[in-house]
This record gives sequence, C-alpha cells and structure tokens, in this order.
Amino acid sequence: MTDTQRRGRRIMMTAAERDIFLGEQRTCRVATVSPDGRPHVGALWFLWDGTSLWLYSLTRSRRWSQLSGDPRLAVVVDDGEEYGELRGVELSGSAVMVGEAPRTGEPCPELGTPEKLFARKNFGMDLMPYDGRHAWLRLTPDAIVSWDFRKLG
Repeated sequence: MTDTQRRGRRIMMTAAERDIFLGEQRTCRVATVSPDGRPHVGALWFLWDGTSLWLYSLTRSRRWSQLSGDPRLAVVVDDGEEYGELRGVELSGSAVMVGEAPRTGEPCPELGTPEKLFARKNFGMDLMPYDGRHAWLRLTPDAIVSWDFRKLG
C-alpha cells in the first residue's frame, strides 16, 4: 500500500489521525466504472478496521454489478463545511467479495469481527441484521491519500 503522498505533506493525516477519522465517520462515497468506462458514484456506510475498508452493499446494485466485472474502486470519506475545516481520506484498490451473496448469516469466520463492529457503529446492535439483499465487499487499499486543512491554521 502506498501511504505517502508527494504533494500536500503539510496537510496529510498521520496513520493514527487517519484511523481515528475513519473510525468516527459513517458514510463514504464509492466510485466504480462500467464496462464502457462510465463512472458511477454512490454513498454507503462503511467500517475501517485499521487495514481494510468494509462495505455492505446491495447485491442488485449498479455498484455490485460493476465490481463483479471490474473490481477496481475508489472511496472517499470526507468532512467539513468551511475551507479551513475540510479533511478526508481517499482509498483505492480492488474490492474482494467476502461471504455469501446476498448475506443471510451463514457462518463466515472472516466476517465475525467486521459484522460485530459494523452492527454497533451503524445500527447500535450487537448482532448484524441480515436482510438477504446485501453482501460484503472488502477493500484493502493499494493507495491512500489524506488531507486535513485544519493543519493550515
């Protein structure tokens, strides 16, 4: 994974700052590309585990269809209203589908921790609610770029 950036070192988040930021945020924007090259961007809730970004996506979505054909994606998580408050992280790489699709709760040891943490963060529950329409995508990024304009202060 590329965790350094040539430009903007002054506003780049440290790994610890990035982990805290991604842990606090709830919504990301996921960009995929269609076979004919058209981009698609949609919002999703996510979980960052310190190494990978976990996305719980509808399996009948354009996103899922596009990733089935081309697993490359980019994800942006950002925050701030005023220029001096802007901060965010862009992660890019290839998505991996984990567990059954759609997810019905069949045992999958790899999903034990992510599902527990995702359920707490997004639903305030200890157990993941399954609706038979969503499934898991994991992005272990090849590259990460971050910014925190509050450092310009």
